[in-house]
Amino acid sequence: MNTLLNMKPRIYTKRTRINVPVEAAFAWHARNGAILRLTPPWAPLKMISRSGIGIDKGVKVLFRIKVFKIPMAWEAEHIVWEKNRMFRDCQTRGPFALWEHTHRFLPQPGNSTVMEDEVKFKLPLGWLSRPFYRFAEKELDRMFSYRHRVLKHDLENHADKGSKKRILVSGASGTIGSILVPFLRTCGHEVIRLVRKTRDLSGDELFWDPSAGILDLGKTGPFDAVINLNGLDISRGRWTPEYKKKIIDSRVLSTRLLASKISGLDTKPEVFISSSAIGFYGDSGDRLIEEEDTEGECFISAVCSQWEDASSEARNAGIRTVLLRIGVVLTPAGGALAKMELPFRLGLGVKFGRGSQYMSWISMEDTLSAILHILENGVINGQVNLTAPNPVTNREFSRTLASVFHKKLVFTLPGFLVRLFWGEMGKETLMASTRVMPGKLLDSGFSFQHETLEPALRDMLGR
Repeated sequence: MNTLLNMKPRIYTKRTRINVPVEAAFAWHARNGAILRLTPPWAPLKMISRSGIGIDKGVKVLFRIKVFKIPMAWEAEHIVWEKNRMFRDCQTRGPFALWEHTHRFLPQPGNSTVMEDEVKFKLPLGWLSRPFYRFAEKELDRMFSYRHRVLKHDLENHADKGSKKRILVSGASGTIGSILVPFLRTCGHEVIRLVRKTRDLSGDELFWDPSAGILDLGKTGPFDAVINLNGLDISRGRWTPEYKKKIIDSRVLSTRLLASKISGLDTKPEVFISSSAIGFYGDSGDRLIEEEDTEGECFISAVCSQWEDASSEARNAGIRTVLLRIGVVLTPAGGALAKMELPFRLGLGVKFGRGSQYMSWISMEDTLSAILHILENGVINGQVNLTAPNPVTNREFSRTLASVFHKKLVFTLPGFLVRLFWGEMGKETLMASTRVMPGKLLDSGFSFQHETLEPALRDMLGR
């Protein structure tokens, strides 16, 4: 029985060749944001705190993790560190009987690196856990395949490729902002986050209150760029008159305050990037839409128009102003895909009405890369469609998502029920057709990682 309880640990190994020197690969891991950047968007894992700097010996990182939907703490400590060669962390408390993760950096000819991740682990409960090892190894492979793809792409294409910028970000805790901030930091930029708490501010946080018009940029020093990602979720439920006002105010007041404050600075930022949405174009049927097209005739169109107009003071002050007309951003960490994932995983996904309405989507990875591209490209100005170059109908989207989970699309939610359940919100967000092309991105030479839907869904969902 003792032998059965003390089963030997399993070892999982993943190796990837990256075309950068070991010094660059090692240094990337020590940057603020590296852990969050490497966390897959589907992982039931959230970093709570970290003591110490980078990947130094003695650094402790605390996560909240869900195992079979049960929340628990998982703490890891860095126990070994050899510069440009390796570092190791081990679990000090958490769900595993043993967890040791060794990161190795192996120099290769041609100034490249083989990144090797080795995980030695044991599940709890001894021999009773034996049936779960195959599942655990499969999940580790999902996670590390994602990590290595992100690491390779970022190091080869983004990290330290341009001049270091100091960037102010609003909406940093939102679906896009929470992933954009660690991405920018691991690329080598300094990021200051606008927050609404007044106590225990860290060195990278700055208080503001858009509803009260409070924002003091006088003591923060100059910024090279400002990225504004504020906006209340429009898909939470029916649009009552009160909720419509909140939707407008959350966008217009914050954008107007930022534009006004940065316009009055002695040293102005080079660029102001402010979010908007493809809802600007309204329901446009099968017609291909580009940035020059006019405003639609629905509530969301009017919201986007006011949202964009609120940035005018920055533009008038000579600041390069870019308005991101964002499509459906694919990530299971939030937004539309987060709501769709469970029903489609269970085979209960639906198309809305006939499913002929177009959905203009973009992967989260391309969203991040496009924002960085805009930051670094001083020619891009005005409205920019942030969508992939291949919009699909709702029918095609739903069938593709179902197939990713090895399911078939069986169910339809008729249009009249969509309008009955969700009213104007359902009509404008689920039934409207907007077939958008990213003309300015393509003309500026931006290269998409995910031009077509199925690879984007598989990558974002780890499938």
